[in-house]
Amino acid sequence: MSLRICILETDILRPEFIDQYQGYGQMFKHLFSQQPIAASFEVFNVMQGDYPADDEVFDAYLVTGSKADSFGTDPWIQVLKAYLLIRYEQGDKLLGVCFGHQLLALLLGGKSERASQGWGVGTHQYTLAAKAPWMSPVVEDLTLLISHQDQVTALPENATVIASSDFCPFAAYHINDQVLCFQGHPEFIHDYSRALLDLRHEHLGDQIYSSGVSSLEREHHGRTVAEWMMRFVSQPHKV
Repeated sequence: MSLRICILETDILRPEFIDQYQGYGQMFKHLFSQQPIAASFEVFNVMQGDYPADDEVFDAYLVTGSKADSFGTDPWIQVLKAYLLIRYEQGDKLLGVCFGHQLLALLLGGKSERASQGWGVGTHQYTLAAKAPWMSPVVEDLTLLISHQDQVTALPENATVIASSDFCPFAAYHINDQVLCFQGHPEFIHDYSRALLDLRHEHLGDQIYSSGVSSLEREHHGRTVAEWMMRFVSQPHKV
């Protein structure tokens, strides 16, 4: 049986990226097509007020990354938070990446803010702090492409840390069998990460830019995380 996933897209790509990459929803659809668990995906751009109909049923809701701050006061962010809180209280499974990771932590009692560590870019390695049956295939540590200047600085009370580093202590977490979130971008590819670095070169400064570019020589576990997510969604939800 195929899983049905709702992708809540929280950004619109810059015009120069749209032809090649389309949007984060399409990036996720491409990523998930490369993992073995059957799933179908519908994309709703919540920045533009696009949401599923009330009678539509999904196995999980995935909140993408965004240029916006998770702690921002934009009206569309407030609408999204209210929507996600309803989904959480009704027992739906929630997945978050970058902005989504931070927003869900904030919504459920944690804290996210501009990080004193500054920008995280390129490829980043994390130590795995927990193991679970859905974390298959097994890896010794986790490497993901990243692009963020905000971080989760306090987790919700009932959250378990999955991955951490000195730079990003709360890089991934889950809340029981209902919420699973990652700061890194499993849907990114090296070319897109390089395009973002080039775009932000002047803002980042030469040192962070050069370090980020050289880090792109390393592979990342995007497909692995995609499979973890689908295994997490497919496991029975204990109410």
